Amino acid sequence: MIRDPEVDGDLAAVSEVEAGIRDFVRNDIAYLRRPAVAPDTVPIDANAEATVNNVNSLIQRVAGTSLAEIEKLISELESLRDLLHAEGQRVQREISGYAQLSQAAMKSTRMIADNVTQWKRAADGLRNA
Repeated sequence: MIRDPEVDGDLAAVSEVEAGIRDFVRNDIAYLRRPAVAPDTVPIDANAEATVNNVNSLIQRVAGTSLAEIEKLISELESLRDLLHAEGQRVQREISGYAQLSQAAMKSTRMIADNVTQWKRAADGLRNA
């Protein structure tokens, strides 16, 4: 079976995030189970701090990529909206132009028909006279 390296990379990143979250939760639960000590005397576990920083870093990387893609999509959608608005206005102008042209053609056709009718009457009058 051929594996897609991009999918493998995504799965690895997800697994890494999950592992970091598990470690964070374990350390957090362990902290809650410890006997209560005054805040100034609580020793900072370097491993827990590193895990928290690692998880934060992973979440920021994953979220940063997603946010960048969302921003790009929003930008593209706004561009499409502007394009559709401009095209809608252009189509309205074209339709208005065609309507005016159609009305002018109808008037011209009526005038020609009226003139032909008058010429026909005049020709019939001359033949009958």
